Amino acid sequence: MSNKRVVFITGCSSGIGYGLTKHYLEEGAEVYALSRRQPDEFTSFSNFHFKSIDLNDLEGVSLQLKSLLENVNQIDLAVLNAGIIGEIKDMVDTSISEIRNVMDVNVWANKLILDELLNSERALKQVVAISSGASVNGNRGWSAYSLSKASLNMLIKLYAAEHPEVQFNSFAPGLVDTAMQDYLCGDELDEEKFPSAKRLKAARNTPTMPKPAEAAQVFDKAFSSLFKYDSGEYVDVRKMGE
Repeated sequence: MSNKRVVFITGCSSGIGYGLTKHYLEEGAEVYALSRRQPDEFTSFSNFHFKSIDLNDLEGVSLQLKSLLENVNQIDLAVLNAGIIGEIKDMVDTSISEIRNVMDVNVWANKLILDELLNSERALKQVVAISSGASVNGNRGWSAYSLSKASLNMLIKLYAAEHPEVQFNSFAPGLVDTAMQDYLCGDELDEEKFPSAKRLKAARNTPTMPKPAEAAQVFDKAFSSLFKYDSGEYVDVRKMGE
């Protein structure tokens, strides 16, 4: 195993996580993955290792991760991708309970995962946490999601300060045509109230919003380029190379 790239990914069953998992499996990497549902199309790969988990179940995160990585001595790349968006609505209409639910998955589950990855004897080279432009731009309606991704950015920055031997970055992937876009580009969102929805609808089905499989190839190259950035830094793929 030491001669093969070892990749850990959360949220492998759909969207960006699915695209990355497929890409790395086809590249021959050993892929260790977590998500609620196991994608049937990956079971034919002998290099695919999977555990089912609901990241809302914080008490079960460490246990399942320990089981998945029991015989793993190194991880070249850990991609913390799994996340939920919550509902697009104003802060005044967003309850603490709703915010807590999004924070549990997008922030605290990732803290537990990082603690398990870092508190073991296995070598960890790079951590990429999938963030969002929503973590910095303050667009109306993104409420709980924006709060969670801003917190994720700082979480990564703090771990980077504690573990200088690991390259940490929070990474905004830009627009990708995932299942999340079905909601964001749907008819129920008020485009006048939430202008970002209008921009997303205009971008869908254009090269500006690629499918996950296309985006995964770009992201793989981008992840390698992250070593040029400070560990802990938030990096937007759309601004790399500027």
